[in-house]
Amino acid sequence: MDTEVLIVGAGQAGLALSHHLRRRGVDHVLLERGAVGQRWRDRRQASLTLLTPNWMNLLPGSPPHAEPDGFLARDALIAYLEDYARDAPVLSGVDVQAVRPRRGGGFTVQADRGWWRARQVVLATGDCAVPLRPAVATAAPGGLMPLTADAYVSPEALPAGAILVVGAGPSGQQIALELARAGRDVTLAVGRHARGVRTWRGRDIWWWLEQTGDLHRPVGELRDARAAAASPSLPLSGRGPLDLGVLHAAGVRLAGRLTGFAGGAAQFDDGLPARAAEADRRLRRILAKLEAWRSADDVDAAALDADEPAPLALPPGPAELPLRRSGAAAIIWATGYRRADPPAPPGVPLLGAKFLRRRSSHLLGGVGRDAAELAAELAHPRRGATASL
Repeated sequence: MDTEVLIVGAGQAGLALSHHLRRRGVDHVLLERGAVGQRWRDRRQASLTLLTPNWMNLLPGSPPHAEPDGFLARDALIAYLEDYARDAPVLSGVDVQAVRPRRGGGFTVQADRGWWRARQVVLATGDCAVPLRPAVATAAPGGLMPLTADAYVSPEALPAGAILVVGAGPSGQQIALELARAGRDVTLAVGRHARGVRTWRGRDIWWWLEQTGDLHRPVGELRDARAAAASPSLPLSGRGPLDLGVLHAAGVRLAGRLTGFAGGAAQFDDGLPARAAEADRRLRRILAKLEAWRSADDVDAAALDADEPAPLALPPGPAELPLRRSGAAAIIWATGYRRADPPAPPGVPLLGAKFLRRRSSHLLGGVGRDAAELAAELAHPRRGATASL
């Protein structure tokens, strides 16, 4: 089977590229291991929403959402992707196993349902393919239900008892808060993390980040882009404010980084205060930059003191948590993800990866810009170089 461009993955990145290739008349096909938007189907949390408001959550050529200031829930997002993919040449249920260069140019693609030949292959499988667990997870005591964040459904789906959540990124904080509000005894192990605000000066934080231009500026133009790419993700929620102060007020027990297990207890370092203080300093540097950028006429005067992040006043975290004595029933590993691309040679471009071309390269509302540029390069391969492995 032959095609000009073969796209691995039919999520937001692959579909955005397909839109631009169709407009340019480039023959292509998308091979998807599951169904359209499979990565989102793999996330099982019933209350899951996007972290970005709907006015941002638009793929190229798509009409606006009905509620621009709302936040798409998981099932609504899957329905949106399915509708967007109606005219895309997607082959579902095809698992790509390897990509190999062909003598004379182009690539051969091995899949579980046959072989393909293509002038160019694009890996659009996304950054959040396989959940990561730290090495310490192998030493967790038996008798506890182990879950990764993508397998978490709801408080009711967990066994009765206390819950240890490991990781203070957006997923970890969201899950810990939901469990605490459901009356569960929750401990959150906090490593390096970020602090965010949902709104500032009366507007959603994403509005400010969009207005400054940094969100979509090419990575090469950003000062210290490498450090920015390594920064933890802002812990935001489409369901309201979210940070360690909110979790503490809701009854979540905050601990330092999980360092191991001994004698049936989870052990934590003493770095919680320092990490929380550093996350707060990073947030205030962001807000100071936004304050310097905006003019006094941009915002109503009544909003100037609104949404100012409160100082964090957290108690010292516990050194350990006796799991059996505390009635612990489950450990939820909210410790990030990695890519899972098929083996491929150099020269195969990526799409949808974090900080690939822009700060917004991995976002639903940002990948379209990268896709437009990549489509132009694929249509006229001598005119530009692609972002490759």
